Amino acid sequence: QVQLVESGGGLVQAGGSLRLSCAASGSIFSINAMGWYRQAPGPRRELVARITTGGTTNYADSVKGRFTISRDNAKNTVYLQMNNLKPEDTAVYYCLGAVPGRDYWGQGTQVTVSS
Repeated sequence: QVQLVESGGGLVQAGGSLRLSCAASGSIFSINAMGWYRQAPGPRRELVARITTGGTTNYADSVKGRFTISRDNAKNTVYLQMNNLKPEDTAVYYCLGAVPGRDYWGQGTQVTVSS
Protein backbone atom coordinates (compact mmCIF):
# COMPACT_ATOMS: atom_id res chain seq x y z
CA GLN A 1 0.00 0.00 0.00
CA VAL A 2 1.09 3.53 -0.80
CA GLN A 3 -0.34 6.63 0.83
CA LEU A 4 -0.09 10.02 -0.86
CA VAL A 5 -0.79 13.37 0.80
CA GLU A 6 -0.95 16.52 -1.31
CA SER A 7 -0.61 20.11 -0.18
CA GLY A 8 -0.08 23.55 -1.66
CA GLY A 9 -3.24 24.29 -3.59
CA GLY A 10 -5.15 27.54 -3.30
CA LEU A 11 -6.45 30.64 -5.03
CA VAL A 12 -4.10 32.72 -7.17
CA GLN A 13 -4.46 35.43 -9.78
CA ALA A 14 -3.59 34.76 -13.40
CA GLY A 15 0.16 35.06 -13.91
CA GLY A 16 0.89 33.93 -10.38
CA SER A 17 2.64 30.83 -9.08
CA LEU A 18 1.92 27.92 -6.77
CA ARG A 19 3.92 24.89 -5.68
CA LEU A 20 2.21 21.60 -4.98
CA SER A 21 3.78 18.91 -2.83
CA CYS A 22 2.97 15.22 -2.54
CA ALA A 23 4.47 13.14 0.24
CA ALA A 24 4.48 9.37 -0.19
CA SER A 25 4.54 6.78 2.59
CA GLY A 26 4.03 3.06 2.92
CA SER A 27 5.52 0.73 0.30
CA ILE A 28 7.45 3.51 -1.38
CA PHE A 29 10.19 1.15 -2.57
CA SER A 30 7.72 -0.22 -5.13
CA ILE A 31 6.96 3.16 -6.73
CA ASN A 32 8.38 3.44 -10.24
CA ALA A 33 6.83 6.78 -11.21
CA MET A 34 5.00 9.67 -9.63
CA GLY A 35 3.04 12.43 -11.21
CA TRP A 36 0.30 14.98 -11.21
CA TYR A 37 -3.05 14.80 -12.92
CA ARG A 38 -5.88 17.29 -12.85
CA GLN A 39 -9.62 17.18 -13.20
CA ALA A 40 -11.77 20.17 -14.03
CA PRO A 41 -15.54 19.77 -13.58
CA GLY A 42 -16.36 16.66 -15.60
CA PRO A 43 -15.29 13.02 -15.67
CA ARG A 44 -11.94 13.30 -17.40
CA ARG A 45 -8.67 13.34 -15.46
CA GLU A 46 -5.73 14.49 -17.54
CA LEU A 47 -1.99 14.14 -17.18
CA VAL A 48 -0.15 17.27 -16.12
CA ALA A 49 3.37 15.95 -15.49
CA ARG A 50 5.04 12.70 -14.61
CA ILE A 51 8.51 11.70 -13.38
CA THR A 52 10.08 8.25 -13.15
CA THR A 53 12.47 7.00 -10.50
CA GLY A 54 15.21 7.55 -13.05
CA GLY A 55 14.27 11.19 -13.41
CA THR A 56 12.65 11.05 -16.83
CA THR A 57 9.87 13.62 -17.10
CA ASN A 58 6.99 14.24 -19.44
CA TYR A 59 4.47 17.08 -19.52
CA ALA A 60 1.17 17.92 -21.07
CA ASP A 61 1.65 20.29 -23.98
CA SER A 62 -0.53 22.86 -22.26
CA VAL A 63 1.88 23.25 -19.32
CA LYS A 64 5.27 22.90 -21.00
CA GLY A 65 7.49 25.85 -20.19
CA ARG A 66 5.30 26.87 -17.24
CA PHE A 67 5.24 23.87 -14.91
CA THR A 68 8.16 21.86 -13.53
CA ILE A 69 7.95 18.51 -11.80
CA SER A 70 10.70 17.39 -9.44
CA ARG A 71 11.25 14.85 -6.71
CA ASP A 72 13.20 14.65 -3.47
CA ASN A 73 13.92 10.97 -2.95
CA ALA A 74 15.22 11.54 0.57
CA LYS A 75 11.85 13.00 1.55
CA ASN A 76 9.78 10.70 -0.67
CA THR A 77 8.14 13.82 -2.03
CA VAL A 78 7.29 15.05 -5.50
CA TYR A 79 6.70 18.70 -6.31
CA LEU A 80 4.93 20.60 -9.05
CA GLN A 81 6.09 24.18 -9.50
CA MET A 82 3.45 26.05 -11.45
CA ASN A 83 4.31 29.45 -12.91
CA ASN A 84 2.39 31.85 -15.12
CA LEU A 85 -0.87 30.23 -14.10
CA LYS A 86 -3.90 30.68 -16.34
CA PRO A 87 -7.63 30.44 -15.54
CA GLU A 88 -7.77 27.23 -17.60
CA ASP A 89 -5.39 25.64 -15.08
CA THR A 90 -8.21 25.70 -12.54
CA ALA A 91 -8.88 22.11 -11.43
CA VAL A 92 -8.45 19.60 -8.65
CA TYR A 93 -4.89 18.32 -8.84
CA TYR A 94 -4.23 14.72 -7.89
CA CYS A 95 -0.92 13.08 -7.06
CA LEU A 96 -0.21 9.70 -8.61
CA GLY A 97 2.08 6.97 -7.33
CA ALA A 98 2.54 4.16 -9.82
CA VAL A 99 3.62 0.67 -8.80
CA PRO A 100 3.65 -2.40 -11.04
CA GLY A 101 0.04 -3.27 -11.72
CA ARG A 102 -1.59 -0.46 -9.79
CA ASP A 103 -1.92 3.32 -9.51
CA TYR A 104 -2.39 5.04 -6.16
CA TRP A 105 -3.99 8.48 -5.86
CA GLY A 106 -3.96 11.24 -3.32
CA GLN A 107 -7.10 12.97 -2.12
CA GLY A 108 -6.64 15.96 -4.43
CA THR A 109 -5.96 19.64 -3.87
CA GLN A 110 -7.92 22.49 -5.43
CA VAL A 111 -6.14 25.04 -7.58
CA THR A 112 -8.19 28.06 -8.63
CA VAL A 113 -6.79 30.74 -10.94
CA SER A 114 -8.78 33.96 -11.18
CA SER A 115 -8.66 36.20 -14.24
